Amino acid sequence: MNAFDDASKLSTGETPPILATTEPPRTAAGVPAAGTSPEAGAPGAAGLTVAPATREEWHLVAEWAAEEGWNPGRGDVDCFHPTDPAGFFLGRLGGRPVSAVSVVTYSAEYAFLGYYLVHPDHRRRGLGLATWQAAVPHAGTRTIGLDAVPEQEATYWRSGFVPAYRTVRCVGRPGRVTAGRATPAVPVTPAHLDAIAAYDQGCFPAERRAFVARWLTAAGRVARVCVRDGRVTGYGAIRPARTGWRVGPVFADSAADAEALFDGLTAGLGPDEEVCVDVPEPESAALALVEARGLTPDSHTVRMYAGAAPGIPAAGRTYGVTSLELG
Repeated sequence: MNAFDDASKLSTGETPPILATTEPPRTAAGVPAAGTSPEAGAPGAAGLTVAPATREEWHLVAEWAAEEGWNPGRGDVDCFHPTDPAGFFLGRLGGRPVSAVSVVTYSAEYAFLGYYLVHPDHRRRGLGLATWQAAVPHAGTRTIGLDAVPEQEATYWRSGFVPAYRTVRCVGRPGRVTAGRATPAVPVTPAHLDAIAAYDQGCFPAERRAFVARWLTAAGRVARVCVRDGRVTGYGAIRPARTGWRVGPVFADSAADAEALFDGLTAGLGPDEEVCVDVPEPESAALALVEARGLTPDSHTVRMYAGAAPGIPAAGRTYGVTSLELG
């Protein structure tokens, strides 16, 4: 696993939950029904308790992710956890954390699953399955999105998750572009946040104003916005990771705005600093942009949904996703 592998890559060390011989009851969205026992279908998980984790406890999960080579962004936990504090689940044996999964509810219709992990000392005992079964009912009847590695696509499909598109991770040292732009990307200020949040609703399946504000203003991050005639036409962010930098999101009305954002976000990096950005494969203009800046495809994941795939009001705006951990 290279330094940019992400939270969509299952790290439980055991068969994914949908391969259990005893499946829990399922909702219309294809997920375990509420009330499922944490130990259902997982005979090796006796004594496991699963409950929501505090923000401080989730920092331990982020450390597990770093040890797996997922290269989490610095400060991500403090941005992620307040989105749905009840949606970050930690499994414990004898009070000791051993497993985790997040099921973050964004709205009455949409949730996202990530951070599926079991500590290496406790794998192949059914703990990941038991944690999954205890946590996923938090989504209720919402559509659930996740990003799957290709080798697990078929197993998720058998559980009711339907592939929507591939997301390509592009990695490299971005080349410098010095030409002036008709619409420059300017630093985000507090005065921009309401307009950016409104713009974001045309790019993401749910309203997430509080999350966007945290994401763009957290320490160590750089955020840029394009404004034309008083109207936001794109925004983006870059954050330091354990290795290099992670770009996301980059949402823009046009390729020109996306170029201005990408170049503005990476302008302060040194020549040897590496970035990665996750680009939906159907967005050909986005792939052309990052490849023109010297990034190359490194790996891909498959966006899948259990339940009706959410509609996005304005297609063609996504030049880089926010994260694979929370969608």
